[in-house]
Amino acid sequence: MGNKPTNKVPDTVRDIMSRDCYRVSPDTSITTLAQGLALHRLPGAPVVDKADRLIGFISEQDVIGKVLDSIYNDGEAPLVKELMKESVLSVIPTKSITDLAQEMLGAKPKIYPVVEQNRLVGIVTRRDILIALLQIKRH
Repeated sequence: MGNKPTNKVPDTVRDIMSRDCYRVSPDTSITTLAQGLALHRLPGAPVVDKADRLIGFISEQDVIGKVLDSIYNDGEAPLVKELMKESVLSVIPTKSITDLAQEMLGAKPKIYPVVEQNRLVGIVTRRDILIALLQIKRH
C-alpha cells in the first residue's frame, strides 16, 4: 500500500489549518506588516512574542488609517504593538470543524489563530472552514 495519504474527510481544525503561517512581533513596523499582509493575501496576522506565544492580533482594518496618515503627514509608521488588539479569539487544533463553523455564525473574525500549549501552531480562515464543510457535505 505504501504511505499514500488517504482522502480523509477533514474533521478537526488540525486537518485544515495552515501551519506555516505569517506572524509578526509587536515591534514590527506597520509598513512591514502591511507589505506582509499584501504578499500573503491575508486580512490580518497573529502577533507573537519571542517564544511564539500568541499575544495579539492585527488586521488590515487596524492599519489602513495609520498607513494613510503616514502618507499625508510624512510621519514614521507606528509599530504593531501600538495598534494590535490584545484580546484574540483563538481555537485549539482538536476543535471540530462543524463546531467552529457554528461559532463563526456569531463571531466575525476572518482568521482564527490556532493555539496549542500557549504557542501559535497555525491559522484557520473562514475560507478553510467553508471548503472543509463542502468536503464533509460530499461524504
